[in-house]
Amino acid sequence: MIRKIVTAVILIPLVIVIVTFAVANRQTVTVSFDPFDSTHPAYAASMPLFVLIFVLVVFGVIVGGAAAWLRQGHWRRAARNLDSEARELRRELNEIRERFGPSAPADPPPPLIMPPPVA
Repeated sequence: MIRKIVTAVILIPLVIVIVTFAVANRQTVTVSFDPFDSTHPAYAASMPLFVLIFVLVVFGVIVGGAAAWLRQGHWRRAARNLDSEARELRRELNEIRERFGPSAPADPPPPLIMPPPVA
C-alpha cells in the first residue's frame, strides 16, 4: 500500500514534468550526420526537439547500464566461484556427517576460576 502511494507521489509529478517539457519543445529540429556538407547532408533527420532529447537520454541510460554491467563482471565471477566452493564444502560436510554419524554433544567448558584480588 505504501509502495503504491510513494510510486504515485513520485510518478505523477514526473509525468507532469515530462509532458510539460514535451509540449514546450515541439519545434522541429534537423539532425545531420554529415560533417562535410552542411547544406545538403547525406543523411539528416527532422524530428521534434523533445523526441531527440528523449532518445539521447534513453541511449545514455543504456550505455551507462552496459558499462556498469561490464565493470561488475569481476564481482559476478568471484561470487560464482565462491558459491561453487561453498556448495562443494557443504557436499563434503554432508559426506563426513554420513560417514561418522551424528556428532555427540560436546562437554561444556570448565568454569573459569578467578584468582583472588591482590591487595
